[in-house]
Amino acid sequence: MPDLLQQINPDKLPVHIAVIMDGNGRWAKTKGKPRVFGHRNGVIAVREVTEAAAELGVKYLTLYAFSTENWSRPAIEVNALMSLLVDTVKKELATLNKNNIRLRAIGDLQQLPDKTHKALLEGIEQTKDNDRMTLILALNYSSRWEIVEATRAIAAKVRDSQIALEDIDVNLFSAHLATRDFPEPELMIRTSGEYRISNYLLWQAAYAELYFTDVLWPDFRKEHFYRAILDFQSRERRFGKTSEQLAHAI
Repeated sequence: MPDLLQQINPDKLPVHIAVIMDGNGRWAKTKGKPRVFGHRNGVIAVREVTEAAAELGVKYLTLYAFSTENWSRPAIEVNALMSLLVDTVKKELATLNKNNIRLRAIGDLQQLPDKTHKALLEGIEQTKDNDRMTLILALNYSSRWEIVEATRAIAAKVRDSQIALEDIDVNLFSAHLATRDFPEPELMIRTSGEYRISNYLLWQAAYAELYFTDVLWPDFRKEHFYRAILDFQSRERRFGKTSEQLAHAI
């Protein structure tokens, strides 16, 4: 692992990394345990990746913790996830402050259970002055929900003559998204061998590099995170241009 770390170019780190933490249930199943067991062990991976990102100098890390579609899962699993979130935020608060990490959240947070919502807001408040890295939890989040909400907000402003129809562009739309305070992700990681992004940061990930790994989330460690970053650094990011144009611009 030290060799992997030494290969990373600190001048070419992605500013913002987004992660789809997948595979908790399958991991638990391989061990003959209930899905909740996988979620609990997934917290270890969250801790590892957060620590690794902060140590490297990544400024923003967004974790897909609970989608709007996850409410359709068995009630026992949903309730356990909400309780786990409360416990984790409370237990990790001192560590976040010690490491100068700010906690934020995106999603339809008002619809979270009161206890969960309260713990989340307390964590956000108590870490608001930290500036080493921002850890963003996507909770009760989906891109379709976010895009519809942004569209409604913009439509209401047009209706109320606060903005003109001609004012609507990419920047204005982005300013109405839940992620308006953060840069767009440059690298998106998904664990567990699935090759889709599951309604996650669809607008923001337009030019993100996608990295897929077969590793199940509870097994994901710093070395796997380093491999994803090294893969990112090996790619040519063209943003619609040709390789020749990029070479000429250097």
